[in-house]
Amino acid sequence: MKPVPHATSLRRAPVQRRSAERLTRILDACADLLDEVGYDALSTRAVAQRASVPIGSVYRFFGNKRQMADALAQRNLERYSERVTRRLRDAGEDGDWRTAMDAVLDEYLDMKRTAPGFSLVDFGNQIPVGARQAEPNHRVADRLTDLLSGYLDREPDDDLRRVFLIAVETADTLVHLAFRVAPEGDQRIIHEAREMLRAYLARVLD
Repeated sequence: MKPVPHATSLRRAPVQRRSAERLTRILDACADLLDEVGYDALSTRAVAQRASVPIGSVYRFFGNKRQMADALAQRNLERYSERVTRRLRDAGEDGDWRTAMDAVLDEYLDMKRTAPGFSLVDFGNQIPVGARQAEPNHRVADRLTDLLSGYLDREPDDDLRRVFLIAVETADTLVHLAFRVAPEGDQRIIHEAREMLRAYLARVLD
């Protein structure tokens, strides 16, 4: 089993395998319950019951449900990064930003449709989580800069971070619009979002 990334919201990071497995069950239960009851009705007690762990185990890691949501958002980002990395490795077309952009957008759309709890938490945009200075889209843009700079053979400097932040903010707004219009994401809006991103990135990356 892969270890759970050490979220900054954790009261105590898991050290032993058993503790890591328990944290995974807690976050899985949190994600499932978010889909079932929403954030407002979510409770640490319900998460403990769903995860089949004592309530004290939840409080060992989290002081409240907001910290749980933040940890879930950070885990989502880790899993998203792994999916994008795997997609680009399988594509085998080093340096093509269009391949990278499709991987970034397609993997996000797939998680939006299939990952438990993702539609409410994603990377922390839907529910305000984390520190004010670590806004979710900045988290994502920073991660993509680190992840894609080598693939694109570009320096991970402030200019590239700004490019990715603008792209992430644009995609985030339009994708959420698409999913407000249709449960699985309005395909016409998603198409327009993809075309806008291509036009912008072509101007700055070609």
